[in-house]
Amino acid sequence: MTLSATLAAKSPARQRGKGGGLEFFPQPTTLLAWYDRHRRKLPWRAPPGMRAEPYRVWLSEIMLQQTTVKAVAPYYARFLTRWRDVRALAAAPLDEILKIWAGLGYYARARNLHACARAVVERHSGEFPASEAELRALPGIGDYTAAAIAAIAFDAPATPVDGNIERVIARLYAVAAPLPAAKPEIRRLARALTPPQRAGDFAQAMMDLGATLCSPKRPACALCPWNDGCAAYAAGNAEAYPLRTPKREGALRRGAAFVARRADGCLLVRTRPTKGLLGAMTEVPTTDWTQNFDAREALGGAPRFAPPKLKRLDWRRIAGVVRHTFTHFPLELVVYLADIPARTAAPKGTRWVALSGIESEALPSLMRKVVAHALPSDTIKSKPRKETP
Repeated sequence: MTLSATLAAKSPARQRGKGGGLEFFPQPTTLLAWYDRHRRKLPWRAPPGMRAEPYRVWLSEIMLQQTTVKAVAPYYARFLTRWRDVRALAAAPLDEILKIWAGLGYYARARNLHACARAVVERHSGEFPASEAELRALPGIGDYTAAAIAAIAFDAPATPVDGNIERVIARLYAVAAPLPAAKPEIRRLARALTPPQRAGDFAQAMMDLGATLCSPKRPACALCPWNDGCAAYAAGNAEAYPLRTPKREGALRRGAAFVARRADGCLLVRTRPTKGLLGAMTEVPTTDWTQNFDAREALGGAPRFAPPKLKRLDWRRIAGVVRHTFTHFPLELVVYLADIPARTAAPKGTRWVALSGIESEALPSLMRKVVAHALPSDTIKSKPRKETP
């Protein structure tokens, strides 16, 4: 990308303001001209001049919620290879979807993905609806995702506003209110910019502008096709926008995790309830996670095995703790390890899985870290990230 090429794309519209001076009004055509030159090549993005497949747009948008393009790309490729269309995904068992999703975080998205695929097949004969209203009625699809699918897949005059677009609009107009209170005003300003033609390209152009030039730190304002009228740039404080209300971090929760390793190379696991935090994912047994956890009583929550000879099982505490950050609270787990004789039956509600095949289980990042902490020689891949229910 060159400065001259970017500046050449500009054709700003101006008119007299109340004070008699010239005011800049950002033109969609200016941004679209920049986008035609500098659009990102993404695996889910259709080539120039072609309409994207609704299934691919929907799949990528669900995956990209609260997650980076770099993290999503390999998961997207695996999903598309495994399930080529929405009918195939709808027919898949939820646990298979969760296994492929494991490590990407925000697991409610995977459950909603499956529910939405089934709804599209049952309610719309396997075809995604084109209207925002019908899209919003589907599981896991909110205002942003409905607008993104409508614009990108159907070229409807819809206005998706993600974090990148929020940043662009907040800087362009120097929005004084902090997020999240500023969201309604930012959406209104973004809608006013959306052109009746090429709405899908315009939405993706806004996303690309925020992801490349109008970045959170060190924005490349000199290369921006709209810098002539950016209020934040003119004031020399682009990085200050969008303003944000300080987040209140949830109170620390603590608990204990129990890694039971059987002599024949198996690990004791269980499946979490379908609803709630990490729903339907696989975990090693743990105590409740509470603010008033007492480590002295932790072993009272350890798994109980039937044979009498295991009543005095030797649970060894591993030095250190496993730390993990969810969206609403940080967590610390102390970890206990026990070696179990071969052929020992699993307690009710649990099951044995081979450590050699643990990668195929739907283990969230937290549990991958727990297993790696207790069994470093059997470490499985772990990608730290914030997670939500």
